[in-house]
Amino acid sequence: MGLHLQPIDVVETISAEDFRTKYLLPRKPVVIKDLARNWPAYQKWTMDYMKEIVGDVEVPLYDSSKADPAAPINSAAAKMKFTEYIDLINEKPTDLRIFLFDPLKSAPQLLEDYIAPKDLMGGFLDKYPNMFFGGEGSETFLHYDIDLAHIFHTHFNGRKHVLLFANKWKSRLYKIPYATYALEDYDISQPDFEEFPALDGVEGIECFLEHGDTLFMPTGWWHYMKYLDGSFSISQRAWDKSWGVKARSLWNLTVQRNFDNFMKARFKKRYMDWKEKKAVERANFALRKGLPK
Repeated sequence: MGLHLQPIDVVETISAEDFRTKYLLPRKPVVIKDLARNWPAYQKWTMDYMKEIVGDVEVPLYDSSKADPAAPINSAAAKMKFTEYIDLINEKPTDLRIFLFDPLKSAPQLLEDYIAPKDLMGGFLDKYPNMFFGGEGSETFLHYDIDLAHIFHTHFNGRKHVLLFANKWKSRLYKIPYATYALEDYDISQPDFEEFPALDGVEGIECFLEHGDTLFMPTGWWHYMKYLDGSFSISQRAWDKSWGVKARSLWNLTVQRNFDNFMKARFKKRYMDWKEKKAVERANFALRKGLPK
């Protein structure tokens, strides 16, 4: 009984051809150790440097509590000055995270400190990539990115534990309808297989990121992350070449998201209860049918 987790492929460096054939085209995750070692950020991006360069701008914070059924997705739990938050995660464990905040807009000089891996692939989307900060013990719930981009996720100043699952396992992971996240009633790092039997036998990949490591997460991969130290990451996103993936991304960002927010506002807990019930029903059905095959 349990999850079937394999260690992630880890390479020191990789050629464009090997990356394309072994990871990009088959959409397989990999950790690249040397990708960021020639970035100025590799040496410069300490906690003190981030405090100095970003300053006292107020930032939204997120915790590990279950989402409010009436609130739009990604609603913040609290706000704090950035410098105060960095002091907090330096001093003690906390479940508070900075999620989808853009320090790069407050401190554009940071743009000079990293390099998009365009030698590996094209299609990079963001002038201002997303950054994520977390205290020791804070977790990112199991989900996949709504825009279905490929992600190059580079970590700084500590360690992070990551679990990854191919999208084919979405039903067995108790995917919530009209959303890109899983039922929040279980801990994927320590699941209760008696209460959530569909998780038993799910296949995934496990990795541990250290300072300067870059995780390539292909489009649609589910991921759970836990900060083992107060630390932070930057994510650079790139389009998949598939027009089908692009169309699904557009659907997720417009039709699905707006419909879901409308239903939450209109029906609140009643709607969320229905979604959770359907997630369980679909997971149990997939388990009975032995899906995915």
